[in-house]
Amino acid sequence: MSSSLEIPDDEKGYDLDLFCIPKHYENDLERVFIPHGLIMDRTERLARDIMRDLGEHHIVALCVLKGGYKFFADLLDYIKALNRNSDKSVPLTVDFIRLKSYSNDECTNSVKVIGGDELSALSGKDIVETGKTMQTLLSILNGYNPKMVKVVSLLVKRTPRSSGYRPDYIGFEIPDKFVVGYALDYNEYFRDLSHICVMSEQGKQKYKV
Repeated sequence: MSSSLEIPDDEKGYDLDLFCIPKHYENDLERVFIPHGLIMDRTERLARDIMRDLGEHHIVALCVLKGGYKFFADLLDYIKALNRNSDKSVPLTVDFIRLKSYSNDECTNSVKVIGGDELSALSGKDIVETGKTMQTLLSILNGYNPKMVKVVSLLVKRTPRSSGYRPDYIGFEIPDKFVVGYALDYNEYFRDLSHICVMSEQGKQKYKV
């Protein structure tokens, strides 16, 4: 089973006053749930684990936009640092794809795949995937016969709606809360938060479409 930092159901998070929060969001959030520094430390460890496991292969890193872009960029920075500063290094190329599955704070039954370059270029390559809604994308990727596909996700929720799928690498396992920040959005807002936060009901109503 994938190892992760498990955040318990009764975790309350941290007071907003303890952190730097953009003024325009102060009334739209309840708590800071995962501080930015903790995200970065956990991401660095994931990079080490990936290099340990895949350090002999050419890696194609495929980012799921938009919510995965910040985690993806930071993860690649740590992998590139390991490439520069260790005895072994691996060729690393990147690509991007977008999946859309949320309406307001609800996950819909339909997943739309938007954008991405010619995926046939992935044939025979090792793919490291980051993002949230994976099973639809995995079925598409496997149609191009990559050598292997590994999934990296910053967050996994404990929820009765889960299909039971677990990524190969997990940053945090969290309670069933709708969180925003660190590029995770609510109708395109809150991507500019550095921390992962829990929204207030006021915030949900304010930005609801």
